[in-house]
Amino acid sequence: MLKQLRFKFVLINMTLVTVMLLAIFGVIIHQTQENLENQSIQMMQTIGADPFRLDRPGMQPGGKKPNRPDAPPTGEQPEQMDAPADRTEVPQGDVRLPYFAVQVNSQGEVLASGGGFFDLSDEDLILNITRAALQSPDSVGVLKEYNMRFCKVNSRNGDTVVFADISSEQATMNNLVRSCLCIGLLSFGLFLFISFQLANWAVKPVDQAWQQQKQFVADASHELKTPLTVIMTNAELLQNSEYDEPAREQFASSILTMSRQMRGLVEGLLELARVDNGAVQTAFAPVDMSTLAEETCMVFEPLFFEKGLTLESCVEPGITVKGSDAHLQQVMKILLDNALKYSAPGTVGLTLQAQGGGCQITVSNPGQPISQEDLKNIFKRFYRVDKSRHRDGSYGLGLSIAENIVREHGGRIWAESNGGQNRFYVQLPGGN
Repeated sequence: MLKQLRFKFVLINMTLVTVMLLAIFGVIIHQTQENLENQSIQMMQTIGADPFRLDRPGMQPGGKKPNRPDAPPTGEQPEQMDAPADRTEVPQGDVRLPYFAVQVNSQGEVLASGGGFFDLSDEDLILNITRAALQSPDSVGVLKEYNMRFCKVNSRNGDTVVFADISSEQATMNNLVRSCLCIGLLSFGLFLFISFQLANWAVKPVDQAWQQQKQFVADASHELKTPLTVIMTNAELLQNSEYDEPAREQFASSILTMSRQMRGLVEGLLELARVDNGAVQTAFAPVDMSTLAEETCMVFEPLFFEKGLTLESCVEPGITVKGSDAHLQQVMKILLDNALKYSAPGTVGLTLQAQGGGCQITVSNPGQPISQEDLKNIFKRFYRVDKSRHRDGSYGLGLSIAENIVREHGGRIWAESNGGQNRFYVQLPGGN
C-alpha cells in the first residue's frame, strides 16, 4: 500500500512538473520564434519601401543595379533608377540577414534586383524564387524549398518582393530547442529525485501510523487472547462434574475476574477511539480546574489510605480553563491511579498552579527511577514500564488516553524522573 502511495505521489508530482516545463519552454520557444520572425519581416518591409538604396551592402557604386535575370540579349541595359534623396534608415537592432530585393512590373516580370550579403550571380535561381513568391497569395510567407522568407511590398517605385535567408533563424531556433531539451531533461531528472525524496518524507507519517496501527492490533489481540483463554479454560472445568463445589466457585470467580479485566480493556479502547475521533472538543466549556482537582483528590484519598499511602494536594483557587470537565478530570484520575499502582511507600502529591494564563498540573510519587528510554515510550499504547505487572488491571492505555485528551485541549504532557521522585506534568492553555 505504501509503495503504491509513493508511486502515485511521484506520478502526480512529475506530471505537474512535466506540464509546467512544457508550458515554460513552449512559451520561450514560441516567443523567440515570433520575435525573430517579426524582426525579419520588419527589416524586409523597411527594405521593400526603398529596395535599391545606395548605402546598403551589395549595391554597386553610382546606384547601378545588377542586371535583371531576364535582360535582353541585345545587351540593352535596364532603365537605371536613381537613389531617392530621402533615405529610409533600417531601424537599429534589426537582424542583418542575407537578403535581396526584386522589382517587378504588373505582368510579374523582373525589372531589377539587388541585395546585401547574398550572391545574385545565379539568375535562374533568382527568377525561380521570384516566381514562387509571386504565385503565393500571401504577402508574407516562407519558401521552404529555398529556405527563404518573402515579403511583397507596394512602393512608389513599383511592386517589390524582398527575400531573406532564414537559415540563421532556423539555426537559432534549433539551438534553442536543443538547449531547452537538455535543460528540460536535467530538470526532469532533478525533480524526479526530489519527488522521490518528498514522497518518502510525505509517506513517513503514514508509514508510522500504519506501523502503530499494526502494533496496536497485535497488542490488543494479545491482551484479549490471554483473558479469553482463561475464561474458556475455567468454563470447561466448570462443566466438569468431577470437581467439587469450592473448586467450581473458584472457576466461576476466575471467569468473573477475567471478564472484568476484558471489560476494562474494551472500555479503554473505546475511550481511545472517542478521543481520536475528536469527541473531546465537542464538550468544551469554561472549567473550574481548582474545584475539579479538589473533588478528584477527595475521591482518591480513601484508596491511597487503604494502600498505606498519603495523598497531599496543593491547589490554587480560581483557576479556569476552557475544555471538557469530564475529560480533564479523567486525566487527573489516570495520573493519580498510575501513582497509586506504582508508588513506593510515602506521600503522593498533586499540585495545581496558574501558569501563563493557563495552568499546570503536577502529580509526583516516590518510586523506582524511570529510564530515559521508558520516559520516551511511556505514553505509547500498551506500553508498561514494569512488564511483569500486566495483570493488575493496567493495560498500558491510561497514559495514552491522557496524552490524547491533553493534546485535544491544546496542551502538553510529559514525565520526569529524578531524586527518587517520578513526576507527571500537564500544561493547559487559558480559558479565553
